[in-house]
Amino acid sequence: MTTYKWVLDPTHSELGFKIKHLMISNISGSFQQFQVEVETENDDFRTAQIRAAAEIASIHTNNEQRDHHLRNSDFFEAETYPRLSFQSTKVEQQDEDNFTVYGDLTMKGVRKPVQLKVEYSGVTKDPWGGVRAGFTITGKLNRSDWGINFNGVLETGGLALSEEVKINSEIQLVKQLEPVLA
Repeated sequence: MTTYKWVLDPTHSELGFKIKHLMISNISGSFQQFQVEVETENDDFRTAQIRAAAEIASIHTNNEQRDHHLRNSDFFEAETYPRLSFQSTKVEQQDEDNFTVYGDLTMKGVRKPVQLKVEYSGVTKDPWGGVRAGFTITGKLNRSDWGINFNGVLETGGLALSEEVKINSEIQLVKQLEPVLA
């Protein structure tokens, strides 16, 4: 069996999230700087070992004032905790194109288990002779599980921000031509 490494194509990938604001609409954001590495036995993604990380300072929501607030101690504490990371623990294939990936997500120094839904879009050769694989990743997490608790109470009694954060990402990986040496 041959082990291959797959690396992120950042130009054709995005690590995004959404959160309800005022309980009536979603605010979208993303991390502009992130890495993903995957190792597989042959080209079998059921065997995938996945590592990912994002730079908190690269958070982007199309509003610089909000981005600055997200980086401070009310939310991510970027100066103290500059990165979030994910390490897979198990991959389960649900059907031909769908997987559940289990792993540990670490934010603000807190590591918690999460599960993500992964839709496999296939593998193709690019115009330069490389091999690429595409994935759509979705999931939900409760931000307070990682100590991200900032909120405000509305006049109506509701909260300004949902506790639930939805993950929505598009990932394109490039297969490295040389197998990983054991």
